[in-house]
Amino acid sequence: MTLALIESLFLGDPRRLAVLQAVRALDLPDWAVAAGYVRSAVWDHCHDLAAPTPVADVDVVYFDPSNRDPAADRRAEERLRREMPDVPWEVRNQARMHVRNGDRPYRDTEDALRFYLETATSIGVRLERDGRLTVMAPWGVDDLLGLRARPTPRGRERFDDYLARVRAKNWPARWRKVRVEGI
Repeated sequence: MTLALIESLFLGDPRRLAVLQAVRALDLPDWAVAAGYVRSAVWDHCHDLAAPTPVADVDVVYFDPSNRDPAADRRAEERLRREMPDVPWEVRNQARMHVRNGDRPYRDTEDALRFYLETATSIGVRLERDGRLTVMAPWGVDDLLGLRARPTPRGRERFDDYLARVRAKNWPARWRKVRVEGI
């Protein structure tokens, strides 16, 4: 399995493509749809699930140091809800999220993904204007495609948080082939 699988899952699926097109229309700087939305798409495919796993939210991340006002995120969410009201949108400017997360300031969106707690979730995708898909994966895609959940370096530093998260998510209950490090 390669990046081509991720491309086919997002560019070849009308629903996922519509999600990416809706976010692209916002014209946010350095944006991606990330985390569970990407992970679930890949793991559902690898488990031959007939219906997509419901996601708690569709994480839209972007990086705009010129406007760190949370109201900008809310306006983006409102626009997305008008476009696709059945999608549970969550928009967050990563230029300010380091404060909430207790990290050093992030340099850009991909750098922010580096601070997610597990490798299989620290991945984002962006639909470019020319129709290509950009995959942001600071720790690579091997764990995602290999059905492994393990801590990133930040997850190792905050191992208790990582463990609490993977226990709460209980991914092997949905995706039986997934191996979770640490539990």
